[in-house]
Amino acid sequence: MTSPNGSQSDRLLLEGPHSRLRELQLLWRAVRDFVVGFRKLHFVGPCISVFGSARFGEGHPYYDVGRDVGRRLSEMGFAVMTGGGPGIMEAANRGAHDHGGLSVGCNIKLPFEQAHNKYLDRWVTCHYFFVRKVLLFKYSYGFVVLPGGLGTLDELNEALTLIQTNKVANFPVVLVGTTYWEPYMVLLREMVQAGAMSPRDLDLLKVTDDLDVAMAHIEAHTVDRFGLRRVRRPAWWLGERPPQVRRGGTPSTGVSAPDARR
Repeated sequence: MTSPNGSQSDRLLLEGPHSRLRELQLLWRAVRDFVVGFRKLHFVGPCISVFGSARFGEGHPYYDVGRDVGRRLSEMGFAVMTGGGPGIMEAANRGAHDHGGLSVGCNIKLPFEQAHNKYLDRWVTCHYFFVRKVLLFKYSYGFVVLPGGLGTLDELNEALTLIQTNKVANFPVVLVGTTYWEPYMVLLREMVQAGAMSPRDLDLLKVTDDLDVAMAHIEAHTVDRFGLRRVRRPAWWLGERPPQVRRGGTPSTGVSAPDARR
């Protein structure tokens, strides 16, 4: 029996019952993805995840914004985490990479895309979307969401649902691009009016075009709120080496938090 390739894994998992052997094989692949992800990302330190379209390449205005977001987050001491692919993901990783910050990606195997981008210091490649999202949320203290499509909306709504239901702490969620996100905000306000969500849920979001405002919001709701502090990166342990940043800046330091974060 052959193993499913990356482009078939989710389809096989979701298409219904299989033989017991195949079900065990699918389960093992998910467990293996989790184990690899936990080991590779254990020492990356507190991250901010940046979500956005894979279709907005170099030359697009939001690609430049993504680079600036990655740079600013790295200057705050955060590792910049993305889905590891092209477009705005690449831009955020590139902004961190070019300015001495730690750049991390959780890539996904798809039938038509996507190779990990070249601006990553550390990355994992997942077979399943649900594994990828767990890794993106597990190591993040906040989320910056730039314009994107269905995948971006999926990640955004997952983050908001986890926060709303107290599955994760009340981490900041910043939407960059007021014009782009206005229809989404209109929909949320209509949900509030219909009684489908609480007015307080709108407080989970900060919508802005001003990156100074965005970074101040993240700092107030992460560094200040959770008592993050600058520490030197941990040493070698059980074969798990902390990521090495090769460029300028302060590659041996980052932000860290008490164990009570989770």
